[in-house]
Amino acid sequence: MQLRLPFWQRLLLTIAAMLAASWIAGLLWRSVFSFPLPSYAAGMVGGLTALPCWELLKRFLPKQDAQPANTFRR
Repeated sequence: MQLRLPFWQRLLLTIAAMLAASWIAGLLWRSVFSFPLPSYAAGMVGGLTALPCWELLKRFLPKQDAQPANTFRR
């Protein structure tokens, strides 16, 4: 059985992606419309970012410990 990324790592990366997407969307909105992005719209952007991010992170496997180069088999 292959181990996947632990739950807490997926959660942390997903939250970071949500915050980054909401922040970038807010900057773009403000530059185009000259007033702040409504909070419900920022939440929608973050939530829509979280879904594909979570599914993508479920596919990543943690790195295996590398074997030392000087290991001899007997």
